[in-house]
Amino acid sequence: MKIAKLAALAGLVMTSAVHAQSPTIYGMMDVGIETVSNVATAGGSITRMPSTTGIIPSRLGFRGKEDLGGGLSAIYTLEMGFGPDTGASGQGGRLFGRQSAVGFSGDWGAVTLGRQWTMLFWSILDSDVVGPAVYGLGSLDSYIPNSRIDNSIAYKGKFGNVTVGGTYSLGRDTVNANSPAGTNCAGESGADTSACREWSALLKYDTASWGAAMGYDKLTGGAGSWAPLGLTSSAKSDSRLLLNGYAKFSGVKLAGGVIRRTNDGAAANKAKSDLWYVGAAYPLTPAWTLDGTYAKLSYKDIGNSDASLVVLRALYKMSKRTTLYTQMGSIQNDSLSAVSVSGGAPGSNPAAGGSQTGVMFGMNHAF
Repeated sequence: MKIAKLAALAGLVMTSAVHAQSPTIYGMMDVGIETVSNVATAGGSITRMPSTTGIIPSRLGFRGKEDLGGGLSAIYTLEMGFGPDTGASGQGGRLFGRQSAVGFSGDWGAVTLGRQWTMLFWSILDSDVVGPAVYGLGSLDSYIPNSRIDNSIAYKGKFGNVTVGGTYSLGRDTVNANSPAGTNCAGESGADTSACREWSALLKYDTASWGAAMGYDKLTGGAGSWAPLGLTSSAKSDSRLLLNGYAKFSGVKLAGGVIRRTNDGAAANKAKSDLWYVGAAYPLTPAWTLDGTYAKLSYKDIGNSDASLVVLRALYKMSKRTTLYTQMGSIQNDSLSAVSVSGGAPGSNPAAGGSQTGVMFGMNHAF
């Protein structure tokens, strides 16, 4: 009897060992030094090591997948962002502020719950050539590289060339305004069941040589949310409708799009805006790549408030995991606009109407 029990126990241990799956650990370090000209508070230029981003924000992540049989899998992702200059946690001080989600996946797609990307991120991913870099679309709209939501359920599935998806959040942001990602709108309140909700949708078509996408993202306000954003009640919302596309020709990539924003929390003459962008990437050699973007933020009901951004970048791939880069951004503000060229850290805005240039040299290592 004892031998039979020991054999059964050994079989259970062996079965558990076979089914146990170690997580995939991944991440990257991206550190650089930038100089930004014409900073109003500095009375000149400022040289610094930005904490938020270089070409891609630094992160450490864990993800895993367990086969449950019948084509069904359990999946999870835990991903933290941090400032490599100080080691501090990003995303308003969250431990796993970039992603924290668990769910199921199969041939039908994936359903996940937790803190995760909205469909705005997935809709812009292929058309934004420079991505979440220190000089990029995030300089003109900080929500673009920070389009994540708390307390959410998401679905995304790909069927042939078509990708569809959606998110819904019961309380989109539980962190205060310590960063562009923190707006203090926790929701999940019995007093106001509409407060701080979010929903987004995605429709995307991809082939080997071209693709197009449409995305929509809507944030609802709530009492006590961060006042500068103006979404102080659930009757107010901030929405973005995105249309974009890209094409590839002999290694060259061309892309562009437009984001129409309607923000009830903004002043009436700044409630509607369009963000246009075009970009290109050209691989000079297997190691060297040149890319760049032109973007313009234009308000519909007020003049002299637009901002135009030009970004140029060179990347040298020393190995599969290590890249050196240099990038330059230049912004031109209209007389009533004071947008900074850099999205790397606060405190670098020019005076209203001021033009500004930023230059950065850095290193990115993925693992």
